[in-house]
Amino acid sequence: MNIAVVVRQVPDLIEPLEIAPSGTEFDFGSASFLLNESDDHALEQALLLKEAHGGHVTVVALDFGDVDNTLYTAAAKGADRIVKIARDDAPPPPRAAAVLYAEAIKPIAPELVLVGVQAHDELDGGVAPFLAAALGMPYVGVIRGVAVGAEPGAVAAFKEFPGAVMARMNVKLPAVLGILGADQPPRYVPVSRIRGAMKTTQFEESAAAAVSSEPLTAIARLYPPAAGSRAEMLSGSETEIASRIVDILAQKGLVK
Repeated sequence: MNIAVVVRQVPDLIEPLEIAPSGTEFDFGSASFLLNESDDHALEQALLLKEAHGGHVTVVALDFGDVDNTLYTAAAKGADRIVKIARDDAPPPPRAAAVLYAEAIKPIAPELVLVGVQAHDELDGGVAPFLAAALGMPYVGVIRGVAVGAEPGAVAAFKEFPGAVMARMNVKLPAVLGILGADQPPRYVPVSRIRGAMKTTQFEESAAAAVSSEPLTAIARLYPPAAGSRAEMLSGSETEIASRIVDILAQKGLVK
């Protein structure tokens, strides 16, 4: 099976994000980046399918953030081919990004395209369905596990619905699947193997096509959460603290 996987860099939320002087976007120059979690699961699912049934896995990514380390890690895990899309500035909006990924994926002619169903720097997780539209393929999202289908030219995709209800769907190929979780957690790869991949892996460069895509929403302003002063620290004996809690609940109309 010929599988393409999209991987994205997202800001590391362990560190505070700085807002650019424009006030409408983040200052990506001061941020650190890591692999988007659901894209990591998409890669793992592709590798599991390859190991179980054979095939070829191509990883596609925008040249942004700390993407080289991510791509070397993908190669060390077992990806067969790496395609990097040239990009010098901040990541484009989801619809524009989807077009860039689609242009890089079309020459690969994959039977199955896997991409994380969401990213924490997206407003509504739009890249996956936008990518399917740009490729002209059907799309199924919120997938937790993929298996080869009972009939040729299809896969079984396990879709999660609210309330942890799972449905097994027979998806005809080619198709795009938005992965929420792989059949197993993403594998660990030793640093020694990553260093080995750095010596042997060759990235294929894909020129970024000119994309003009108006965002569906306009950001008026970004600002950090205002520091509040509503917390009241209670002190005293257990009886005094309990009495104070009852008084507060009574003032709020929660107890009589």
